[in-house]
Amino acid sequence: MTVKTNQYSEWNKLMINGSWRDGASEKICTVTNPYNDEVLTTFNYANRDDINEAYEHAEEAQKEWAKVSPYEKIALLERAAQIVQDRKEELVELLVAETGSSQIKASVEVDCCVADIKLAATFPMMMGGEIRPSAIPGKENRVYHNPAGVVGAITPWNWPMHLTMRVVAPAIATGNGVVLKPDHQTPISGGLVIAQIFEEAGLPKGLLNVTVADLEEIGDQFVEHPIPSIISFTGSTAAGRHVGSLAVKNVKKPALELGGNNAFIVLDDADVDQAVAAATFGKFFHSGQICLAINRIIVDRKLYDSFTEKFIAAAKKVKVGNPLESDTIIGPMINSKQVDRALKFVEQSEREGAKVVYRGSVNGNVMEPIILTDVTNDMTIAQNEVFAPVACIIPVDSEEEAIQVANGSLFGLSGAVFSDSLDRGINVAHQIKTGMIHVNDQSVNVEANVPFGGEKLSGIGRYCGEWAFEEFTTVKWISVQKEPRQFPFS
Repeated sequence: MTVKTNQYSEWNKLMINGSWRDGASEKICTVTNPYNDEVLTTFNYANRDDINEAYEHAEEAQKEWAKVSPYEKIALLERAAQIVQDRKEELVELLVAETGSSQIKASVEVDCCVADIKLAATFPMMMGGEIRPSAIPGKENRVYHNPAGVVGAITPWNWPMHLTMRVVAPAIATGNGVVLKPDHQTPISGGLVIAQIFEEAGLPKGLLNVTVADLEEIGDQFVEHPIPSIISFTGSTAAGRHVGSLAVKNVKKPALELGGNNAFIVLDDADVDQAVAAATFGKFFHSGQICLAINRIIVDRKLYDSFTEKFIAAAKKVKVGNPLESDTIIGPMINSKQVDRALKFVEQSEREGAKVVYRGSVNGNVMEPIILTDVTNDMTIAQNEVFAPVACIIPVDSEEEAIQVANGSLFGLSGAVFSDSLDRGINVAHQIKTGMIHVNDQSVNVEANVPFGGEKLSGIGRYCGEWAFEEFTTVKWISVQKEPRQFPFS
């Protein structure tokens, strides 16, 4: 694969009310390739006036979109899915250049987008109502699913295209307008190209707006604006708590998918080789920069030495380097701050007693795997979402201790359990307080038709499947009194 130099320089406009235009801010957004620091594009940020205008146009467009036939909505979504499929190679190249994704990760991400849109295309036919009985003679209770109105969406840099599409597609399918604020590090794959795809599919102008903004300039306006009724946020727990509190304060529904500290449990009857293979993928895929990535590997002491030895050997074989090379698994971290943050976690954990048994090199934003053993659950490396190719292995002496350690976190997003007994694995999975968990698999799983979300500090609400339908709709009760009602007094 060869990425053409400066092919992304033309992505220098925002999308507001169906028009590609400059942001009104004097501040400049510079988008760079995290592998080689090449400048991909620059453009003016949106300011507060741009965001206000985007919300106003989304509100107006939504009123008409809500009236559009479900068949027309379905046809548009199906066209969008086909466009994504047809442009897959181009979109993979974009993700490699803008996010540092490996080609396998970028390919998976594009496929996830197609699946999200196709699933969302079933939603327009679910927007009807139902009739329920009443205790009152002659009364008919009608319950309707209606669009929520306008969705304000704040999306992240690590899986920008998929984590944006899983909001945009169901929101549009259920009759809503959308104002999107993608991360400033990945505004093309996280927003602008998605707006272009839906524009090509025939989406009415104003229904989807993309505003890339500097938080120092706009403050909390994006969340506090009076028009959106739902605020969807995917990102760190610290930022999500702030966004969620603002949404609730302003009586808006928050949909939050936040950080994870995902446990990978290897019980004493597990197949070590299979567990090692799964852990290697779940830890190092996309350099560990995934909310679902394995953060803590919890291994029964009976298998600890064998697992550790084989895991180190597997980590050494993972290809690290240029994401343009098809066999690369670990490409660059998104920026140097993320590298420094991970290294500080390692250094602090060493001071706390952890042992670094394998330390790969660090070259610019590219980190080779680092593996720590003799970790306890109270150490820095175990209590923080690392978001890097850094693995920590925690020994335990029993199934009960493994469950206790796994639950000994403020997070509860994903997880995994390995056991030779499916019944035992399922039983343990039920005891882990997390939104998602996988038996005899790793923690990085997503499918369009099942609920995606977490417990505790990992978020509120669920994306994907019919759960996304519920997130982006509101329910209305209309009762109809078909014959005169007898009141106790009048």
